[in-house]
Amino acid sequence: MKLVILGRDGTLNRYRDDHVKAPEELDPLPGAMEAVARLNHAGWHTVLATNQAGIGRGLLDMASLNAVHLRLNQLLAEKGGRLDAAFFCPHTPEEGCDCRKPLPGLIQQIGERFDVALPVVHMVGASLTDLLTAQAAGCIPHLVLTGPLGYLEPGQLAELLLQVPDARVHEDLAACAESIVQEDRRRAAEKRGQALAPDTQAGDLN
Repeated sequence: MKLVILGRDGTLNRYRDDHVKAPEELDPLPGAMEAVARLNHAGWHTVLATNQAGIGRGLLDMASLNAVHLRLNQLLAEKGGRLDAAFFCPHTPEEGCDCRKPLPGLIQQIGERFDVALPVVHMVGASLTDLLTAQAAGCIPHLVLTGPLGYLEPGQLAELLLQVPDARVHEDLAACAESIVQEDRRRAAEKRGQALAPDTQAGDLN
């Protein structure tokens, strides 16, 4: 199974300091819905993993969160995309759970649910927390520069990325999705090439 785990705020929709508390506050980033559809059409399953401490702090309830994610799925469907599931941590940092990113508990739950080995799972987010989560869970970490980190100076960003040296950096989710799809295609072509007859031309891989 090919799986991509996506952060939400700053990755799929514009980041808000005051949390997304209602469907009308969900502002999709340009090209993000299409990027998920691109992954889906290339055979990738996509799952949401998001911290929602606003629930623990009483800023929103489960009905509000479900309404937000229903709206997100509607926006995705309009572009031909979908999320297979939405996993979230409702706890505040003070509660000491093991599912709040950057701890790997939420990602491990996803791995168990979908029966997939985490080292082959791509995890995409817009924050250092997402990168550290991917690293802790053993996933392939991707950073998109459509959240707060996109405003850092190049030197500041480079220093931050020293904490996750394997992180792959992309301008946005569309660029990230295309990178994942093309890498997968190259690997598939290489596998087919191992079994090709000696006189097969490279162009036959397409």
